[in-house]
Amino acid sequence: MNKQQEQFQPAPMDVLIIGAGLSGIGAARALIDKCPDKRYLILERRDAIGGTWDLFRYPGIRSDSDMYTLGYSYKPWTGRKAIADGADIKRYIEEIAEESGAIHNIRFRHQVMSASWSSDEGLWTVRVKATDRTGETREERIRTRFIASCSGYYSYDEGYRPEFPGESDFTGQIIHPQFWPEQLDYQGKRIVVIGSGATAVTLVPALAEQGARVTMLQRSPSYIFARPLVDRLAHAMQRWLPLPLAYRLTRWKNVLLGQRFFHNARTRPGPTREYLLHLAQRQIGSGVDMKHFTPDYRPWDQRVCAVPDGDLFHMLRSRRVDIVTDTIDRFTPGGIRLASGQELEADIIVTATGLKLNALGDVRLEVDGKAMAVADCMAYKGMMLSDVPNLMLTFGYTNASWTLKAELTCNYMTRLLRYMDRKGARMAVARRDPAVKALPFLDFSSGYVQRGVDVMPQQGDRECWRVHQNYLKDKYMIQYGRLDDGVLQFQ
Repeated sequence: MNKQQEQFQPAPMDVLIIGAGLSGIGAARALIDKCPDKRYLILERRDAIGGTWDLFRYPGIRSDSDMYTLGYSYKPWTGRKAIADGADIKRYIEEIAEESGAIHNIRFRHQVMSASWSSDEGLWTVRVKATDRTGETREERIRTRFIASCSGYYSYDEGYRPEFPGESDFTGQIIHPQFWPEQLDYQGKRIVVIGSGATAVTLVPALAEQGARVTMLQRSPSYIFARPLVDRLAHAMQRWLPLPLAYRLTRWKNVLLGQRFFHNARTRPGPTREYLLHLAQRQIGSGVDMKHFTPDYRPWDQRVCAVPDGDLFHMLRSRRVDIVTDTIDRFTPGGIRLASGQELEADIIVTATGLKLNALGDVRLEVDGKAMAVADCMAYKGMMLSDVPNLMLTFGYTNASWTLKAELTCNYMTRLLRYMDRKGARMAVARRDPAVKALPFLDFSSGYVQRGVDVMPQQGDRECWRVHQNYLKDKYMIQYGRLDDGVLQFQ
């Protein structure tokens, strides 16, 4: 490169954030607050802020985590609902972006395709596909010292969609919730929702509320429990205490209750199972067979589904929706024939069959000319990839809200950047010890997790390589633990 070319070479970014959802906007806010001297840029492949909460548009879309923990610690949740609708969560993210000024550092319709690290330069070169409003695309290359991957954990382009025999025979409409059609008229229609997870238990009561005749078809049951839509204690504290204090107390109350529940499920699975089944029985009464709510696995081997104010239970008890536990034989022109011989009539079939996992938003990584497969890497503190320098991966909890871990991750990133500045280091990398035994990244039996084992990183059997599903343990280790711990190396 000659001097004239060098003169016009754009200065590298300090941090490149991938994704403008809850994690990405949170990472930007952390940089603004704790590393105000750092130049950063957010690349968002879509044309709006929000991530998951902008992508998913199906009826009733909501979080199954309470907003006092799904929200960030520095921005109190003031909405009425503790279990918030998707549109309210999207507005919350937009407010953080506007209040912090992060909104001015977002490039929309910019999809990261690959990232190549050079140890000689101490820089990432990121290849980006940029799309203008007319649909024309161009390639851009951005150089950055650090990457914060905040692109989530599932594919935006496709959901998990098994093929069922006889699909072409069905004369109605087949829909995956991830790609819900705008202006779909389903009032008065017969709808079969295939699935038993969080999406299904959200969709079924929402569709029925709008006048559809809905059947929830599940191959196997999930643990489902009712949770108050409104946290009355939180609202009482907001009336009598300063808002930041009331929010902090509510947040810690919910964190500790959630941790206690998960601990009991792991250490005393039998009593926890009986407790959950007892709660479900009280909600549905004697008119619904408990076989539809009695899983054959232990609590928290898969995610436990929360239904606000027991809406699904109320719909079942009042006969406004039906539930069937069976396997599918084939689709028919008029619906679905089950293995038992029963046929479910349908005008619309919704395949709430899950997500397709991916890591880093399918970004291809290369380190000093060597391709790096995420699945071959081990996760350091659940946040960095072994032998991949200057890259932070945001991945939330499976047993608590995503944001609890996301906030710890972005705060660790700012702490790490400040430490590197003090030491004059331009590279931080976690070196993998061959003696560390590899284990699956997530200890979870859910179908979407098991299907994604080959694309996710690994965890190890040593402390700093373990992926803890424990906010208290992570908070101590990540917030107060040594940065220069002998595993994380600086150059």
